[in-house]
Amino acid sequence: MPADDEEIIEVLGNKYNPEILDAAGEPKSAQELSDQLDVPIATCYRRINELENTELLELHDRPLSDEHRRIKVYRRCVDGVNVTFRDGLTVELEERSEVKNKLDDVWRTMTDG
Repeated sequence: MPADDEEIIEVLGNKYNPEILDAAGEPKSAQELSDQLDVPIATCYRRINELENTELLELHDRPLSDEHRRIKVYRRCVDGVNVTFRDGLTVELEERSEVKNKLDDVWRTMTDG
């Protein structure tokens, strides 16, 4: 069930969430996001969970790590969030374009080989 407008605003107001969304324009693991943004790893996982629950972030892939373990790689589902207050609170999500999704898939295929 998609999140309502107030829930999205609340999640975007939580510390680190906007930065995680910004950094997840390209697929990244929780560890990569934690390292890049200097966010404690436990906090990073909690924030990823919040963003997934509001459908702003998605599990993109589960590649094998160098240690031959499956890691979760996340990518944002939106390229923009527009908030207006003219006629009450309204949140509009600008979804990622299919072109970007396809480019990610092609890149993943090339790097898996």
